[in-house]
Amino acid sequence: MIRTASCDLRRGTAAANLLLAVSFAALAAGAIGCGGDGGRRRDGPLRVVATTGMVADAAARIGAERVRVVGLMGPGVDPHLYKASEGDVRRLQEADLVLYNGLHLEARMGEVLGHLGADRPTRDVASAVAPGDLRAVPGFSGAHDPHIWFDVRLWRDAVVAVGEALAAVDPAGAAEYRRNLDAYRAELDSLDAWVRARTATVPEPARVLATAHDAFGYFGRAYGLEVRALQGISTATEAGTRDVQDLAAYLAGRRVPAVFVESSVPPRTVEALQAAVRARGHEVSIGGSLYSDALGDPDGPAATYVGMVRANVTTIVEALGGAKEAP
Repeated sequence: MIRTASCDLRRGTAAANLLLAVSFAALAAGAIGCGGDGGRRRDGPLRVVATTGMVADAAARIGAERVRVVGLMGPGVDPHLYKASEGDVRRLQEADLVLYNGLHLEARMGEVLGHLGADRPTRDVASAVAPGDLRAVPGFSGAHDPHIWFDVRLWRDAVVAVGEALAAVDPAGAAEYRRNLDAYRAELDSLDAWVRARTATVPEPARVLATAHDAFGYFGRAYGLEVRALQGISTATEAGTRDVQDLAAYLAGRRVPAVFVESSVPPRTVEALQAAVRARGHEVSIGGSLYSDALGDPDGPAATYVGMVRANVTTIVEALGGAKEAP
């Protein structure tokens, strides 16, 4: 399962990426031919384009009034499968700075992001995380799990890359970016402490987090839950019947109370898992929907990274029998 998913991360969809690369090259040529500087403005807020909502949120927090952030991937969007549209390519070409997660999360945008690096400032936030802190993908030397945001301490490291990239493009704002970064990282320290306190209330036998795909490995490692998933690191492969039956047997044997669907992954495989567990004489509930690879709706509780983490942890802890948070 992991082998297939990892191959997809490396392989991508070459034909689609080649078409987008050609479109990018044409846009770049047009900008240069008009005598411009690649579309960059010399005054006003920096135009920052970010791939995922988590990266866009960090850019908005650290950049504040000095930036105008556009996020390409909205609520419910799966970055593993996302293909840049022609409009996205134009937004990227017009940006002063492009930020992305990295570690092959945006697999199908790989060639586009690669071309951008030769034309304008780009930065992957995962580059700020110490290599020794990354989760390896079993069986593939050098491949790492891209879902770093599920360990709040790792995300605290990752957002340093955002502050550095903003300061490099806009040196006049460096002091402001530093202050905003420090304040945000302090907030993430508090968030990490809150997550640890909440997950510690889950009874030991129930500390199993079963989800659609293997997005929560960092979360489990950091906060003491065993993570089981139907699909691998990428959602590009489907879970097979054997995957469903094997996990169903494990959940029934452990008497795990709940499994979880994800906002960016169709629920059908988790629903099949629930039925398979029931067939083994154990009733497992759908504990709720977790935000995995995308933030929530702009007017909802998971519209920001901090809000997403809080929403996920509340759902997980309460579904697995942990203490409810005092109002």
